[in-house]
Amino acid sequence: MVNRLNLTVPSVNSTVNRAGAATAGKQGGFAEHLARETERQESLKISSHAQKRLDSSQVKLTETDIKRLDEAVTRAEEKGSNQSLIMMDDLAFVVSVKNKVVITAVDEARRKEGVFTNIDSVVIA
Repeated sequence: MVNRLNLTVPSVNSTVNRAGAATAGKQGGFAEHLARETERQESLKISSHAQKRLDSSQVKLTETDIKRLDEAVTRAEEKGSNQSLIMMDDLAFVVSVKNKVVITAVDEARRKEGVFTNIDSVVIA
């Protein structure tokens, strides 16, 4: 299972309901549908394995953390990385840059092993 993180701002033709969820305007044409689909595909996803690791470590990512992580993935992508280790505060994330999926999350206690394999880059966020 992959959880999707939508890091985008609602489009001009969208409104935000009381719960903060974006809803499409009544003029939903092809262009609006294409824009929504593109945003969905470009959003960073967290694998179920990574989410379980975060939950077991009782780590809750804030919106700021997610933005930092997404920016780090973008920087890795710009440099041509495929699999990247992203270091952020006391956490480490192994990310498939091409697929924009967080494969695993490692907290400080688990990081003591000190070995990360199958990565081609390291980004400090």
